[in-house]
Amino acid sequence: MPIQGYEKKPLVTLEEAVEPVVSYVPDVKRMAYIAKMKCTGLSAGELPIDQAASITLYSMEWEPQEECLYYVLNQTLRNENRKKVMPWFLFLRLILTALAQLPSMMSNVYRGIKRDMRKEYPEGKTFVWWGFSSCTSKLTVLQNEQFLGTTGPRTLFTIECDSGKDIRKYSCFQAEDEILLPAARQFKVMGCLTQGKDLYLIQLKEIQPPYPLIEFVSTTSSKKIPLAPTVPSSSKPMVPTIITPGRTVKNQFSFIVNR
Repeated sequence: MPIQGYEKKPLVTLEEAVEPVVSYVPDVKRMAYIAKMKCTGLSAGELPIDQAASITLYSMEWEPQEECLYYVLNQTLRNENRKKVMPWFLFLRLILTALAQLPSMMSNVYRGIKRDMRKEYPEGKTFVWWGFSSCTSKLTVLQNEQFLGTTGPRTLFTIECDSGKDIRKYSCFQAEDEILLPAARQFKVMGCLTQGKDLYLIQLKEIQPPYPLIEFVSTTSSKKIPLAPTVPSSSKPMVPTIITPGRTVKNQFSFIVNR
């Protein structure tokens, strides 16, 4: 089911936005304070501090990982019971408004997972990643054993996207050159290729559904604005970027579930 209802909520401070989810993310108030402190040095003309801090808070990790905001939020977004998303409406309103102010990137991105995912992603399949998905513009990041690594069964997703958001300025992991794919993105599996021993390449293409699965709203009202620009058929080939395999675990499955 589409994610809707959050856009009717008002824009509030980060502290107010996380109040309804304290029971799900116990340490979120303290982390929200830290996120806001990290954003105090941003230059004038950037995102409003509460919007900027919502992105920073999303990128933050602490122990236990299962109580991190990004982990709990993405688990909730993937739940078929949309009522469970309601406590997150204020935070979604804040972070999606923030992301709406950032330019959408039309590029090829990559994501890795230490697992053979060919059965889950057969050629021609159309699917939705309901959670947010973290990305990076540095291919070398995937060599980290925490992500794709260099041994064992591994799947590298190459994703042609048009809705990526460059959040490096606001991320707690700036060295990873983080790019964020918003929630509720739809993709089609274009093909699969064996690259070498235990390494598989799956090509995905972001597609726009006939009706939006989620929408951004403007900073001052409930006016809806597009998630990504329309790409003309004559547009140039996309410039490579990268999607990381999730800092610990992330997304539709265990690997893309988190950030």
